[in-house]
Amino acid sequence: MSKTVNIKNKIIGDGYPCFIIAEIGINHNGSVDLAKQMIDIAVTTGCDAVKFQKRTVDIVYTPQELAKERKSVFGNTNGDLKRGLEFGYDEYAEIDNYCKKKNIMWFASCWDEKSVDFMEQFDTPCYKIASASLTDDNLLKYTRSKGRPVLISTGMSTMDEIRHAVSVLGEDDLVLFHCTSTYPSNADETNLRVIETFKKEFNCPIGYSGHERGITPSILAVALGANAVERHITVDRTNWGSDQAASLEMAGLYHMVRDIRQTPTLLGDGVKVVYPRELPIIEKLRRK
Repeated sequence: MSKTVNIKNKIIGDGYPCFIIAEIGINHNGSVDLAKQMIDIAVTTGCDAVKFQKRTVDIVYTPQELAKERKSVFGNTNGDLKRGLEFGYDEYAEIDNYCKKKNIMWFASCWDEKSVDFMEQFDTPCYKIASASLTDDNLLKYTRSKGRPVLISTGMSTMDEIRHAVSVLGEDDLVLFHCTSTYPSNADETNLRVIETFKKEFNCPIGYSGHERGITPSILAVALGANAVERHITVDRTNWGSDQAASLEMAGLYHMVRDIRQTPTLLGDGVKVVYPRELPIIEKLRRK
């Protein structure tokens, strides 16, 4: 059995309930009220945590990238958009208080070292490394130096790159997520058997971070051994934003969580038995 990871007394690993993360990410579109609505959705549907994304815009993006023309409700450049989507201290303090009130944990994917320092103010229970940051050794080392569990996604990454990232982070207090970084992902890009590959090679819990349409791959991921599942959520998939189409609304999230929770029972223990409720059917239907 692989190692387990303890996040605020939620155990992630084989033999434990799937740890379900509702990623709000940037789907709040700069609105704390909208973020609170999604926190409510996560709580109502039985998720274990909500996750945000934190960037220091001027560190993560070059001046040239920020100057590119990109029309949005925040302005006409990519920089206007990125800054408009970024919450600061006051917004995250409000989110922190709201999550405590709703009794759900929250954390963030930090895209740079300064963002990690920023999140330390809130004593979040763990950190997530986004797929885009998997090859950033300095960020991996800095995040690990904070002594909290680390979750890392593997989209856009080769097995050699993944092995290197795991060697930098170490397998203790690590959850490794299979991921494909297309939004939304097509069926032939999902490749869920990578979960089995990861479970054979790495001595840590394995998760699945999905960007597909619908919920079937996320449920199948748990049947294949995923110990954690992360999905983007939204209030309305027709809202503007690059992640909305790959997100689940409340009804979809409810059904996904319900079906994931049922999966261990549905799989059973592999021992073929005759169930008590079958006995009267034997009497009714069998000739011999």
